[in-house]
Formats: sequence, structure tokens, C-alpha cells
Amino acid sequence: MATVLTARALLLDMDGTLVNSDAVVERIWRRWAAAQGLDGDEVMSVVHGRQGHASMALLLPERPVEENLADNARMLAEETADMDGVIEVPGATAFLAALTGVPHALVTSADVALSTARMAAAGLPLPEVRVTAESVGASKPDPEGFLKGAAELGIDPADCVVFEDSGAGIAAGRAAGMRVVGVGPRAGQHGPDVTVRDLTEVRVAVLPDGRIQLTVG
Repeated sequence: MATVLTARALLLDMDGTLVNSDAVVERIWRRWAAAQGLDGDEVMSVVHGRQGHASMALLLPERPVEENLADNARMLAEETADMDGVIEVPGATAFLAALTGVPHALVTSADVALSTARMAAAGLPLPEVRVTAESVGASKPDPEGFLKGAAELGIDPADCVVFEDSGAGIAAGRAAGMRVVGVGPRAGQHGPDVTVRDLTEVRVAVLPDGRIQLTVG
């Protein structure tokens, strides 16, 4: 059974939601895990959806912040230079095309350089409104990014729908008071309002009053 949601704006995560970058993330984070003597699977269970330094703080709570920030900067540069295997999530091209003229924003834990490179590698257009790592003081699961996206669009948070794949991102959307569509295999275990396999299962229509109607599933 399909679920129908209405909204005034959509807030879109990037990695795992619009862009499949898992191959790069696995390569770089498993290399970091090995260097730190950490279990790779444990590390991968934490890193999705968060800024890198925030993941490091959870995994190595006694480690100085300065070391985390330095590693984060180095790894962002590595990720930005590595687009091997970066592709669109199925349906992303058509989904973004359907949002032409519809209030929407990219809300990502990636920085400007990485988000620009990954969207280009996947052949996807960048939304006009973007909230990146540089735009916020707190990483997901803090709701700051989604609240900032809603504010930039001039839309009440309660009238926004978030598209997310990770536990941290879904928690951030929930904390922002927004409804959440979970995308992909990671999403379902984190309690979104509805889950889809990918964006081919989402249809967008604009109602006469300007509201966005999402048919999901």
C-alpha cells in the first residue's frame, strides 16, 4: 500500500539518499579503522550520516578534538579525490527533475567540495539551497541542519518532509519536528515514517494550492 504525504518543502540528504557513495566510504573509513586498531564493521555502523569528526568522537571518546579535526580534513580531501563507484541512487535523476520549481534543499554532512564533486559524479544537479558541513555548528543527529534548511526556504519545519538513509539523519529529522521518508536498506531500522527501497518508489505532484504531494511506496 502506498503512503501519501503532503508538504510545503522537501529536505534531502545526499549520501545514501540521492548518491550511492558506499564504495568510497567503505574504502576510506575501513582504512582509518585499521590504522586506529578498531573493528571495521563497528566503525561502519557509526559513520553514515555524521560529519567525520563527530563519528571519531563517538568511536574514540578520549581522543583530542584537534586530532579528530585533522583526520576529518585529511579524509574529506581523500573522499573528494575518489569518485570511483559513486553513482546515483536509482530514481534520483527523475526525482530531482520532478522538484523543479518546488521548494527543496540539500542538507548534507559533506562539505561544499565533497557534495559538489559527488553530485557531479552521479550526474545530478545541485539544489539551489544547500546546507553543508560548513553551514552548521553541530552534526546530525542534531537537527540544526534541517532547521536551517527549512528557515532558508521560509517553510515551517512541520510542513517539511525529510529524505534520509541513516540513523543519525533520521534522528535529526525527527528532532526537527519533521516527517521522514527513509531511503534504502539502512533506513528501515531507524523508525522513519515510511521506507522505500530507492527513489523509483516516490512520485511527486504539485497540488493547486502549491503543496507537494508525495506518493511513497
